[in-house]
Amino acid sequence: MAKSVQRVGNWIYGWLLVPAVLGIGAWQGWAWWSWVSAPVLTEVVADQPTEIEIEVSPGTGSQQIGNDLQAAGVIRSSTAWRIWYQVLKFQDKQGDFQSGTYTVSPTDSLPTIAQKIWQGTIVETSYTIPEGWSRQQMAEYFEAQGFFSAADFIQASNQIPRDKFPWLPEDLPHLEGFLYPDTYQLSKDGITPEKVVEQMLAQFQTVALPIYEQGQTQLSFLEWVKLASIVEKEAVISSERPVIAGIFLERLRRGMNLETDPTVEYGLGIKQTADQPLTLNQVRTPNPYNTYMNPGLPPTAIASPGIASLQATLKPQQTEYLFFVARYDGSHVFSRTYEEHDAAALAIRQQRDGVQSAPSPQSSP
Repeated sequence: MAKSVQRVGNWIYGWLLVPAVLGIGAWQGWAWWSWVSAPVLTEVVADQPTEIEIEVSPGTGSQQIGNDLQAAGVIRSSTAWRIWYQVLKFQDKQGDFQSGTYTVSPTDSLPTIAQKIWQGTIVETSYTIPEGWSRQQMAEYFEAQGFFSAADFIQASNQIPRDKFPWLPEDLPHLEGFLYPDTYQLSKDGITPEKVVEQMLAQFQTVALPIYEQGQTQLSFLEWVKLASIVEKEAVISSERPVIAGIFLERLRRGMNLETDPTVEYGLGIKQTADQPLTLNQVRTPNPYNTYMNPGLPPTAIASPGIASLQATLKPQQTEYLFFVARYDGSHVFSRTYEEHDAAALAIRQQRDGVQSAPSPQSSP
């Protein structure tokens, strides 16, 4: 009888022990998982980076990614990483870790890092092209930013990808004027001259092309971009853009030369300043872009026009003015006759020099 009671007692004890053991095991497993999946909190040291860039090359396996993250001190356990990969795979059977460059931090949890690489939340960088920049200015900017060489960008912008952008005019020597000025985002892995050119052309297609297609003008598409680029270089104050566009169109209608300084500067590869304006010799130097010597518009655009200049060229202000000269605050004095124009130019130079008489400055037109 005593042995039977003892057996019953052992049986009850065993059944009571099983959940206790399972509970302890589950608690230990939960504690382990909580530890390995938690952020790797480290003491902040001066000058120690709080973010680390991890590059995942195409074809890299999930385990190698985990090993790299553990070696970089971003996660605690590559084993836990492998387990989380199986969780993600169960949730999204078609998905996988994606290649690219990622910014991760020891303060991120393992699931957070895994989701970032699973979703392809890669590092992006931005670049800004101001209105009125030429291809050469863009090229120098990209080289200064360390993206790629100026020569590589010029070479890329010499290619005319009409297969992707069939609206580009025929017989373009390069893409001057069609590289839309804006702020752009690109993945750090995708910064190539060709990608940048394609991105700017796509933005021109989205923003600028519909303006021309919906507008009314006698200018061809290429003429519109050429003239808008000149307006962009001449106008500083927005309210003056339609007036300047109207003056140029009226000069073209009358068969007058445009006589605009920015085209001379572009052709000679120089930039005048208030202290060093164009010289008479430079204005008389023959080149295809010299609109003092050559009638009509230049062979190509001379810069990337922004939306305001593109719109002003389609909706110019009808005016009696035929001339304008820049003040040194960005505004202009507009004149109907050359005599008025010459007097305005002289007055502006005298005001700047503080003298009563001075040679007439070179002005546009």
